[in-house]
Amino acid sequence: MAASRDPEATKARIFEAAVTEFARYGIAGARIDRIASAAKANKQLIYAYFGNKAELFSQVLGRSMVDLAAAVPVDPDDIEGWLDRLMDYHAVHPGLLRLLYWEGIEYGSAELPDEGERQAHYTGKVAAVQDGQDRGVISDAIPARDLLFLLIALANWATVVPQMSRILAGADPTDRDRLRASIKEAARRIVAP
Repeated sequence: MAASRDPEATKARIFEAAVTEFARYGIAGARIDRIASAAKANKQLIYAYFGNKAELFSQVLGRSMVDLAAAVPVDPDDIEGWLDRLMDYHAVHPGLLRLLYWEGIEYGSAELPDEGERQAHYTGKVAAVQDGQDRGVISDAIPARDLLFLLIALANWATVVPQMSRILAGADPTDRDRLRASIKEAARRIVAP
């Protein structure tokens, strides 16, 4: 009996293999052959489903960011809780931050292929922060988009550069807990009305 084909399962395997490959090697270093091998799919299917390597990267990063936005929406009424959820998410899914880091290395300050969609992605997050500022829940001393950028940087940097976190803050679980508490304290002070 011949095995039936499942295009959605194949796409999911390709996607997961691409996340791993791009997170490890970046856009330039990633290889479609390795993605195909890891996904148990052929290269032609990858090109048919996702386009070229740059398009595949853009789709992988875009969907990863949508997944993050759905799992961890910005909550101006509970910035500390949001930061906890954000740090927990990235601890479980470190590939997303690696993808963003590689994107920064590859594109620098040049316009991204999907920059319009990316700006639209963040519009809702900025609006949530602005809403908190308008209601007086968080400080309006820093413009909403800048404040969101600073909070994301605080929450994410230790995952982006784990070696620096280990060297500066320490490697023991108590060190990580202390750093997390310090990040939340810094955020609390930045957003205090």
